Parts: sequence; structure tokens; C-alpha cells
Amino acid sequence: MYDEGMALVEVEAVSKSYPRRVGLRTEQRFVVENVSFTIEAGETLGLAGESGSGKSTLARMILGLVPPTLGTIRVAGIDLARASRSEMRDVRRQMQPVFQDPYAALNPRMKVLETITEPWAIHGFEPGMKRGSAALRARAAELLAQVGLEDSALSRYPHEFSGGQRQRINIARALALRPRLLILDEPVSALDVSVGAQIVNLLRQLQREHGLTYLFISHAMPLVRYLSTRIAVMEHGRLVEVGEAEALCSAPREAYTRKLLAATPELPARAARGGQ
Repeated sequence: MYDEGMALVEVEAVSKSYPRRVGLRTEQRFVVENVSFTIEAGETLGLAGESGSGKSTLARMILGLVPPTLGTIRVAGIDLARASRSEMRDVRRQMQPVFQDPYAALNPRMKVLETITEPWAIHGFEPGMKRGSAALRARAAELLAQVGLEDSALSRYPHEFSGGQRQRINIARALALRPRLLILDEPVSALDVSVGAQIVNLLRQLQREHGLTYLFISHAMPLVRYLSTRIAVMEHGRLVEVGEAEALCSAPREAYTRKLLAATPELPARAARGGQ
């Protein structure tokens, strides 16, 4: 049973391995190895590391899309490996992903209205929510307004929007179920710097307005530093350093963290303000 004093997400000694052939033998290759951390309600944990460090695999395990080989993951007090179907249904309502590619994440055959209302068709309606087409359209328009888009977008298809606009639509869809946790897997890496900074500023605003908790995954340390409360650094599937965002970036202990900081220079001031 979850209570407000518990961490929203608990990752304990989690590993993920896949079999691979080595000559005549089959060995286990670990892509995530013995990782532990928590995410407190209302905070942003930044998960930083180069491509192939295991960040996205870890995100998929937290989402319940991939089972861990070893270890335990609890979300809102529920052990994902032991959860009943009804418990998993409840957990999936509480956490939603926003993925890297805003183009691939949207069905090109679905209008924006269908995209945003799809979570209700899958997971059920909010308590007290009216179910007529006019009420659904009004609620979808409300979600679009929260991410800075007009309701005229509802009747259009994904190909009619820019990359930044598509990512806003993805975020609106993620908010449809009023989740507590958003798992943001490189949500701006496919966008140019100024547009990406606008999306990051939108995420900060939404977090304040809705009391959201974020797992923000990126290889770009300036973005992680800007958005995160704490930062966890991954290298080759292992967690090498965890700390408060400003302290870790100002005085990193590990050479790998210093390498990440040096590889991605600070954002231009204009971009950090959202490109305005």
C-alpha cells in the first residue's frame, strides 16, 4: 500500500541481461547492472549518459514494458513483477511516457482528436468525466491549450505539424489520464536547440501546475541540469554517480561525468529562455 511518505518510484538492485552467443557458448550480456535509486513525488530525476548506457532500457523496465532480470521496481508502492492485472492497470494510468521521436510516436492515420482521446478508450474515463463526443472534444481542446496549441489542431493529422508541435501533442496525450509520473526519454533530442528549449520550459511549467514527477532522460547535461532536482549518471549499464543537480554539475566526482559535461556545452541564454 502506497502512502505519501514513500518514494513514488523505487528501483532496487535492478539488472537486465540478454543472451548472446560467444563461440559455442551462450552468455548473458548485461545492459543494466545493479542499479538502485528512488524518485520522490514532485521531483525531477535526470538520468544522464551516452547512447548505449542503458538509460532507455531502464525506462522501459519502469514502464513495465520489459521485465528486469534481477531486482525490484516499485511504482506507487506496487511491485511491478508481482502486480495483479488490476494493479498494473492502475499503475499504467499513473505513469505515462513521452518518447524521443515526435514523428514516430503519433499514428499518421489518426487525427489529433483521436490521438488525445485514445488513452480514455484504453484505460477508461476519469471519474465524473462526461462521455459524449462534445465533452471529449472539449477536454481534448483543454489539454491542447495546456501545451500551447489551439483547438483547431484537433481536426488535423500529424504530418501537418512541425516537430515541436508534434511533441506538444505527445505531451497533451500523456497528460490525458492525469498521471503522477512522466517518463521523458530524450524528448527534445530530435528537435533543434531553440524548439527543444521551449519544450523543456513547457515541461517545467506543467510540473508546477500539475505537481508532476519526472524521470528526464538525456545525454545533454545542460538540459538535465536545467530541469532536474537530482541527477543520476549511467555508464555501460551501471550507475556511476548520483547527486543534487547543481552540486553534481559544479563538482562532479567521476571522470565520466566530467566527460559528459565537457561534451555538451551550456545552452545559449536565448535558448534557455525558450527561444523567445
